[in-house]
Amino acid sequence: MAGSNGQPKAYSPRSSADLRAEIERTRAELATSVSALREEVAVAADWRQWVSRNPYACVGAAFVVGLWLGSRD
Repeated sequence: MAGSNGQPKAYSPRSSADLRAEIERTRAELATSVSALREEVAVAADWRQWVSRNPYACVGAAFVVGLWLGSRD
């Protein structure tokens, strides 16, 4: 890999403490990301949100499903 000045970067071995610290930082970032994703999915899948945002579409869908169920033999 080249550095910002076009010269190759010098390889510098990292200590095990540095690697462990980086792993812990990555683990914390991943936990935060998973938590945020879980919250977004919960909001997107909440049927009450869908009904409050699209009341007429939900009533229409309920009407169509009712007609379909009522017309079955």
